[in-house]
Amino acid sequence: MQLIPAPAPAGVLEVDALWQNDNPNDPTTDTVALLCHPNPLFDGTMNNKVVTTMYRFARDNGMHVVRFNFRGVGQSTGEHDYAEGEVVDAMTVLQWIAEQTNARKLWLGGFSFGGYVTARVAEQVLEAAHIWGLGDFEVTKIALIAPSVEKNDSTDISLPADRTFEIYGNADEVIEPDNMQAFADRLGIEVSVVDGAGHFFHGRLSELKGLLDKHSFGQDS
Repeated sequence: MQLIPAPAPAGVLEVDALWQNDNPNDPTTDTVALLCHPNPLFDGTMNNKVVTTMYRFARDNGMHVVRFNFRGVGQSTGEHDYAEGEVVDAMTVLQWIAEQTNARKLWLGGFSFGGYVTARVAEQVLEAAHIWGLGDFEVTKIALIAPSVEKNDSTDISLPADRTFEIYGNADEVIEPDNMQAFADRLGIEVSVVDGAGHFFHGRLSELKGLLDKHSFGQDS
């Protein structure tokens, strides 16, 4: 674990970075995955099992992987900011990543509240990267896992359909499945529905990992 000190927006951000071959500038690694965790108000942290599944997927597919705790979680300072501040947290971690590694392809993934934050982060990287000093990053995939699209205003989100996908369970007890499907339909993005899976994909994490492979690389694991 590492701590990003000021100028982190709320003081300090706790980061867990895995560099392939223990080398941020490993010459065979051109992609870094940035992962966002579920809502801290409901005990969401970067160690959430769905986030950990994404972490293992990215690691096993040769990416550098960075997950972090939003403000007010773990050793990250500050208070929950209902997504707006958390987007800034993620962009701050991206700026830190840019200083650590030469990898410039970006795989973005988020679960639940973190899925909504990931969508907003993707918009920033795609539309306003120069403002953040991140103009040389290329977003390769945007993975939205049971994104919290009904509890946060998602009506104006715009993402590239050819690089974005959504995975959710049709027995989700936290986010209404019909709302997640409507969100995906509006964006025209690929969707996988895990039959019988709830919000946290209990007992279905290996299936989730396989779907991450399918959508990211066009293959089943």
